[in-house]
Amino acid sequence: MRPTVFALSAAAALVILSGCTEKTKPISTLVAFSTDRSGNFEIYAMKANGDSPVNLTNDPGDDFEPCWSRDGKKIVFTSTRDGNSEIYVMNADGSGQTNLTNNAAEDTEACWSPDGSKIAFVTDRDGNKEIYTMNADGTGVVNITNDAGEDSHPSWSPNSQKIVFASDRDGDMEIYSMNSDGTGVTQLTSNGVKDAQPSWSPKGDRIAFVSDRDGDDEIYTMNVDGSNQVNISQDSGFADDAPDFSPGGSKIVFTTDRDGNLEVYSMGINGSDPTNLSNNAAADQSPNW
Repeated sequence: MRPTVFALSAAAALVILSGCTEKTKPISTLVAFSTDRSGNFEIYAMKANGDSPVNLTNDPGDDFEPCWSRDGKKIVFTSTRDGNSEIYVMNADGSGQTNLTNNAAEDTEACWSPDGSKIAFVTDRDGNKEIYTMNADGTGVVNITNDAGEDSHPSWSPNSQKIVFASDRDGDMEIYSMNSDGTGVTQLTSNGVKDAQPSWSPKGDRIAFVSDRDGDDEIYTMNVDGSNQVNISQDSGFADDAPDFSPGGSKIVFTTDRDGNLEVYSMGINGSDPTNLSNNAAADQSPNW
């Protein structure tokens, strides 16, 4: 991907890079991630094989936690450019960067609903971390968890009807699911250890998450009812975090320090063929496919 490609419209860039039209490709085939290789954390995008990384934000603040819209036209992300963490949105080529939250609290971990109508995010504006939703333009902000625990890492089901998230409301960090309005909260893991950072598969059949039940952070997957929990990274002694499924659901991209610094890797959904995509001396993290 050459920088000149990003000078095109977001839709045109996606057609060129994916080799197909938006109609046949429901989400970007690029991997967005955060890296400090330019001196501070910026949002970059690269091809799925790690080629041609491009800086999309290019701002003196720290930009991180990117999340693609389902149609691949926009990216929602967190930025500190206004002095605290706020939720921003931009076009896929980095243009049109707009502050959606503009709040004195710390707003982070934004994630787009697959139908494009809502954004879930984490904020401490009520005194502890809660999961909120808002319309795609930043209006209609609603607290949907509203509990005494610390809630984090929301991820939408493919039909936009449910959200999976992490919470310590029962004393340790576990994975929960709920309806998109906050009702019907269901605990999916119960291990007395840290289970966190869930990500719903695009097929709707599996949830990837991070657990330290084996002594260090590993990537696990499970059925959407919490059954069949399987360690797929099996990388003892290193930290594997931030899993996210590929658009077709056959691979998972994640962050790991197994090479001595934070890198973005991909692997099969059974943990096969782990591949370093970013391969840079800087800290590369928070990948989203």
